Order: sequence, then C-alpha cells, then structure tokens
Amino acid sequence: VQLQASGGGLVQAGGSLRLSCAASERTFSFNAMGWFRQAPGKDREFVAIWNAGTRYYADSVTGRFTISRDNAENRLYLQMNSLRPEDTAVYYCAANQNRIASGSARSDYMYRYWGQGTLVTVSS
Repeated sequence: VQLQASGGGLVQAGGSLRLSCAASERTFSFNAMGWFRQAPGKDREFVAIWNAGTRYYADSVTGRFTISRDNAENRLYLQMNSLRPEDTAVYYCAANQNRIASGSARSDYMYRYWGQGTLVTVSS
C-alpha cells in the first residue's frame, strides 16, 4: 500500500490550502485514515482522522480544518482554512485497514501505512 500526500506550499496567515492523499488501494478498504503533522523540533501530532465513519479533530484545528474522503477517487483530503503560522509543519497522511478504538485513534503508532509528507509553511 502506498500513500502519496500533496498540496502543501507557502501561504500567508489567514489563507487556505487543501491537502490530498492518493492511495494505491481502494480507500473504502481503510476503516481509519487521517492526517498528522510534525513541526520543526516537535513530535508528530494528530490533526484529523476519519475512523469508522466518525471524524475527530485536534482542538487546535477544530472549526478551521475539514477532513474528507472520496472513495471513488481513492483520496483523502484535508481542507485547511484560516491558517496560522503555528500550523507550519510537514503533514502526513496515514491509514489502517482496521477500525481503531476511539481512545487510541489519535495515536500515530496505531496506523500501519504512511505517506511521505507534504510541507505546509504559513507566513505571518
């Protein structure tokens, strides 16, 4: 299984970007898919996930980011609005065939497949 993330770039604060993650297999085979990010000098952190039909968001992005998936196109998306400098990071898409227990779904070690990451830089 391969995941290919794209859509990152440089944007001014307040701007928007849409990240895309293309999967080499049918996305409906993944019960859990999500986005994580890693800022310079920091650990990788949960951003948004789609787990067995339920969406979860980190508090820091709630109301600004939206996760969606298109099973016909085998893609996962992350629409990011009202971007802030603190959103600057490498964003990774992740997937797992099995549903993940809700209490563990925000943990990156629960995901088997990972994309290569796409850099998002938000200037102030």
